[in-house]
Amino acid sequence: MKKNNKSYVGMVYKFLKINTRQYAMIIALLLIWLVFSVLTNFVFLTPRNLSNLFIQSTTVAILSIGMTLVVVSGHLDLSCGSVLGFCGAVASVLMIRFGLGISSVLFATVFIGGLIGLWQGYWIGYKKISSIIVTLSSMIIFRGAIIGITGGQTLGLEMASSQTANIFRKIGQGYLPRINKSLPFHDTTLYLVLSLILLFWIFDFSKRKEKIRYGFDVLPLRINIIKNILISTGILIIASIMIFYMGAPYCVILVITLTCIFDFITKNTTFGRHLYAIGSDIEAARLAGINVKNRVLFLFVVMGIITAIAGIVYTSRLNAATTSAGVNFELDAIASAAIGGASFLGGEGTIPGAVIGALVMASVDNGMSLLNLDITFQYIIKGLILLLAVWLDMISRRKSIHL
Repeated sequence: MKKNNKSYVGMVYKFLKINTRQYAMIIALLLIWLVFSVLTNFVFLTPRNLSNLFIQSTTVAILSIGMTLVVVSGHLDLSCGSVLGFCGAVASVLMIRFGLGISSVLFATVFIGGLIGLWQGYWIGYKKISSIIVTLSSMIIFRGAIIGITGGQTLGLEMASSQTANIFRKIGQGYLPRINKSLPFHDTTLYLVLSLILLFWIFDFSKRKEKIRYGFDVLPLRINIIKNILISTGILIIASIMIFYMGAPYCVILVITLTCIFDFITKNTTFGRHLYAIGSDIEAARLAGINVKNRVLFLFVVMGIITAIAGIVYTSRLNAATTSAGVNFELDAIASAAIGGASFLGGEGTIPGAVIGALVMASVDNGMSLLNLDITFQYIIKGLILLLAVWLDMISRRKSIHL
């Protein structure tokens, strides 16, 4: 029995050691919330502020999903902020000047984002030009293209067809509708959250069963159930902010959906495994038969599509396309990926981690704004957070090498 207990403790320790970075991020996020709550007399923790915080973080969260894929493969995208602004401007122009319907606008915008990614992926993958140089040039090109397509003016969506504009606005501003309005809580959001928790349990036990079948170590069943109960409780506590306020925003649901899709892609598809292999050792990946050029090309097409989606959400939330849209967003996306555990040496990073990183950045922004902190110090603090995240990554890498 003592031997069993020792083996259980060892397995739990091993599990915590492997997932240290992820749990550390969650603890850091909660500490940030606690600090800002105390400093703002708990205004930070009000349902209204936290709901707004989730909405504000969605654009960078979407960008950070794509940025993580790029960083994992050993590359970097400095153009996503400008491309985001350009795609948002394209969507506005298509609605205002051409009078296109919502489905045509969305399809055309995402298609253009994919084409931009194809252009960048060709130069990076096939012409072997550094991703930093290619995306830096694109950042400059599309910053100018935004001014050209908008005429240097803000394009408000009120100039578009009211029906199209109303549907478009809901992407970034709308909330899931209620079924029973007499209830004291948002019932649809509650059902959605409970469904997500159920899916989490099913997926977790399915994954556990598969690991056992292939002879991998797993947590003892009792410990695994306790772990899932704690995670489910955390999800319910955070979701209760939306359940007892105005419900789940469509843009937050979109982020959750994209997180699940790309987390699955990175962990369970050949394309995802190839990205990690390329980032870890590109020469070894080539020798293993991976078509590196093709994978890099497709990666940047995916990044272009993700950036276009982020541009749609951002423009929808602002209710306008502006010439300054997306400025410095690439830095926030890179910082979110780094805080989320993505290594700039390549081969390491997770999609959920990047989304948590985006929430950390948004929380810091939101908290400093509530404190009316001077913009000078806001930039300094965000820069230091990025430096700290990369430094911690380097330390953890060195420790793993020595081990």
